Amino acid sequence: MQEVAEGLARRGHQVTVATSKLKERDFNKLNSVTIKEFDVKGNLVTGITGEVARYREFVVGGKFDAILVYAAQQWTFDALWEILPSIQCRKVHVPCGYSGLYDPRYSEYFQNMPVILREFDHLIFHASCYRDIQFARAKGFTNFSVIPNGASEAEFSAPPIPDLRQKLGISEKEFVFLTVGNPRLQKGHLEVAEAYSLMELPFPSVLILNDRPRPDNQSPASRVLSCMKALMIHRNTEEGKLWNTIRRCRRLPGKRLLLTNLKRDEVISAFFISDLFVFASRIEYSPLVLFESAAAGLPFLSVSVGNASEIAQWTGAGVICQGIYDKRGFTLTDPNVLAREMSRLAKDPQLLEELGWQGRKNWKERFSWNRIVSKYEDVLIGKAGCTPKKY
Repeated sequence: MQEVAEGLARRGHQVTVATSKLKERDFNKLNSVTIKEFDVKGNLVTGITGEVARYREFVVGGKFDAILVYAAQQWTFDALWEILPSIQCRKVHVPCGYSGLYDPRYSEYFQNMPVILREFDHLIFHASCYRDIQFARAKGFTNFSVIPNGASEAEFSAPPIPDLRQKLGISEKEFVFLTVGNPRLQKGHLEVAEAYSLMELPFPSVLILNDRPRPDNQSPASRVLSCMKALMIHRNTEEGKLWNTIRRCRRLPGKRLLLTNLKRDEVISAFFISDLFVFASRIEYSPLVLFESAAAGLPFLSVSVGNASEIAQWTGAGVICQGIYDKRGFTLTDPNVLAREMSRLAKDPQLLEELGWQGRKNWKERFSWNRIVSKYEDVLIGKAGCTPKKY
């Protein structure tokens, strides 16, 4: 949303973002975008608390030409249900996947959803075949566009830290696997680590598991202590299994595992210095990291989560490892299957080079934020024929 907001501002539009209040945010304008904070939490199922009336007054009385409400199941969307008929400007909504569609707690919520969606002039989906767009089609909606996610030109035109391999102590001979995500268990760090421990390669390799950024004031000793506490507390949980797998990997010959907390510029550089991005997330809609991988010319291997299969097709940068789905719609990964695919791809440099080249090329041509923002602009101003071409 920051990319969309700033992109629209660069096109001369006045853009205001209504969002949650953050203690650490000490500004109300960023790159020509006005930020309006509201101390509100929750959704209609868990309960909404805070400055709801103030938020509603702001939206109704703001004299906007158009509003874009991003994601269901959270307060900026749910708090508007009662007042949608009072909002006279053009209304656009991005459902963003409906992660709770199969959750019994959200049964009544989604029974009411068709009535709510009819209050919007246009819907935007990031995938052409996922539960949210299938829901809309089944209810007879046709006023929608499919606009993909993307990656930033400013961030991915070149690696911001060219010497990151040296900084992380990775030699040029080591094959680098990378996975990025937070929270780490939901994003599949355990499955990737288990697969890495099982796979066999005839050359040395490194797996980078990147987690949330660490506080700048946390000392190395306190980080070690935190890890030890986590292992003691979570010994028999998935968190404990992850730490045990990490320790096991570190004892295997020819393999190294780095659990990192890289800053954003370092994460971007990690995409450039790696050889294969591996993604085993359990729940996703349209994962940005796959577009970022393609933007860096880094081939990816992903489980069939969200619309990862479609992103692999669109970008030409990826290979899909089929997962299975539980009753909640979560994707489950077999580490043995993932290990075989990781090994197969790592031993095929020609295929990796082709995937990387295709991904970078297609990102430049179709999936940069500059190109994508123009599609949002068309929808928001109600331009005729605003449904983008199929990707």
